[in-house]
Amino acid sequence: MALQDDKPYLGVTRPITTAESNPREKEVTVTLMEELKRQKTFESEQEARTREIVLGKVAALVKKFVYQVSIARGLSETTANAAGGKIFTFGSYRLGVHGPGTDIDTLCVVPKHVSREDFFDVFERMLKEMDGVTEVSGVPDAYVPVIKTEIMGIPLDFTMARLALSTIPDDLSLKDDNLLRNLDERCVRSLNGSRVTDEILRLVPNVEVFRDSLRCIKLWAQRRAIYSNVSGFLGGVAWAMLVARICQLYPNVSAGAIVSRFFIIMHQWSWPEPVLLKQIEDGPLPVRVWNPKLYPGDRSHRMPIITPAYPSMCATHNVTASTQMIMTDEFKKASEVVERVIIGTAEWSELFKKHDFFHKYRYYLQIVASAANADLQSKWSGTVESKLRQLVMKLEYVESLVIAHPFIKGFDQEVYCLTDEEVRAVAEGEISPAILKRKKEDCEGKEGRVVYTTTFYIGLAVEPKQAGQQGPRKLDISYPTNEFVKMVKTWDKYDNATMGVVVQNIKRSILPDYAFDPGERQKPALKRPNPKGAGKTDNGSPDLPNKRRKSSQHTSADSTTGAVQIAPMKAIPNGNGLTVITPGSISVTPSPAPDVPGKGGIKSPPVLSAPIATGATGQ
Repeated sequence: MALQDDKPYLGVTRPITTAESNPREKEVTVTLMEELKRQKTFESEQEARTREIVLGKVAALVKKFVYQVSIARGLSETTANAAGGKIFTFGSYRLGVHGPGTDIDTLCVVPKHVSREDFFDVFERMLKEMDGVTEVSGVPDAYVPVIKTEIMGIPLDFTMARLALSTIPDDLSLKDDNLLRNLDERCVRSLNGSRVTDEILRLVPNVEVFRDSLRCIKLWAQRRAIYSNVSGFLGGVAWAMLVARICQLYPNVSAGAIVSRFFIIMHQWSWPEPVLLKQIEDGPLPVRVWNPKLYPGDRSHRMPIITPAYPSMCATHNVTASTQMIMTDEFKKASEVVERVIIGTAEWSELFKKHDFFHKYRYYLQIVASAANADLQSKWSGTVESKLRQLVMKLEYVESLVIAHPFIKGFDQEVYCLTDEEVRAVAEGEISPAILKRKKEDCEGKEGRVVYTTTFYIGLAVEPKQAGQQGPRKLDISYPTNEFVKMVKTWDKYDNATMGVVVQNIKRSILPDYAFDPGERQKPALKRPNPKGAGKTDNGSPDLPNKRRKSSQHTSADSTTGAVQIAPMKAIPNGNGLTVITPGSISVTPSPAPDVPGKGGIKSPPVLSAPIATGATGQ
């Protein structure tokens, strides 16, 4: 804590002002809290009690897990019982801003003789056998290895830290920096989740104002589909640190005033100037501390938000050029809405309007991960999702591509197929209404197979066609897509016979219905009258952040149904306007024929080599 005119203050700089909110700011704070309650951001008392019960069961399970591993390592009964094991919550639950259905980030601290392999083998199996558990999925290869589960309807994300201690006492505190001695980087990252959360709460001047403000910002980010660390946006801890910094700059104002200043400051922030809650501290331990002067990787961070607990790390290393541009644009839009709220010409509900991702772009990349059983699919889709950021970064280097905009979640489906052709179509994301309506009992007595799929989307904003430019254009995204497929298939548990991944380009007009809320799809004009030879449409995005849209003349070919060929395969001219595709290239080509595989420029279906279609691009 530093001093300002002999008065202490929190943060790396003095507050902008220590004045209190004016009457209007206090008034809009009241209406903000009323709106947050209408938006159901607060959990019920029953759910709160259920969370406490679940955490009690989990705490007991962790001790049992450590005991079993200790016995397996040959330790005595007495020593095994004394080995301990403890859980610490962090994230939104620990911060006090969780809502209905929010997961509980839970750190499992174990003694030195319990390995990470034990965590994903023994503890994951114990979770599956636990009463009330409906799903368990481990992602050991994630940046912070995690086991995702749901117990009694409460979702939990488990991480693990293995301390250099023989026993873990019940009164263990994680504040001591010396606990980080002799730990690998993954354990340090896991420990930091809990340490950072506690430090954030210590560094805000008014915890209640911080919580109310953060609850608002979280809801806004979720509604605008920019709340996801794995997708290249910001995760919960990063949003919390941004709000905490604004609270430091305005220590005595209400939540409504914090929210207003949040959007104004974040839109104008001079990135890559880092956001810090306190000065970065060096320490005696041989662990890496964020330092862009020393580490080239740290210099590449676009929106560095630095954790306040030692060792300081960048919580936003996943941000890409595209996601930064998208978030900056959202900050600007939100600041304009809140300004209207302050002056009384808008309501808070306008701030929380749903995103327009599936209306925003003309072209989308559809990534379909498929597997033969639910447990395998959960792990496989998690692996594919964790690598999507790499695909986005590679797409950003493609000429004529302005933005690669990842959607923050995948769409899960369980589909019952009767033929190889249906399996193939489902694995490629093409599910007819008849297949979609089919239930398990419809397949009884038949050789039906279940295909589990998770579908992810990336919006593609293409540069508008320049005036005078003639003929169809090619968008060569073969290299990034093929490299992505090769990368995800390096997963050590990948099985070509039971798992698959397909990457394909689809137009907005043929996005599946599940991407839209009921009645939502009819709102935008997805198709316009386009007489033969008179097509003039925009080939890019209707709303490009920080980009001024240009009017342009388009040929009729650009406004017909487009298709994408994904290498390696050869396309032969067929008289339907199909551009020749050579191995390693992808083209957006005109296709007057219906969307039938093998016709008019539509992709050729992959060959089935197993009961579950792999549809593997890039083999």
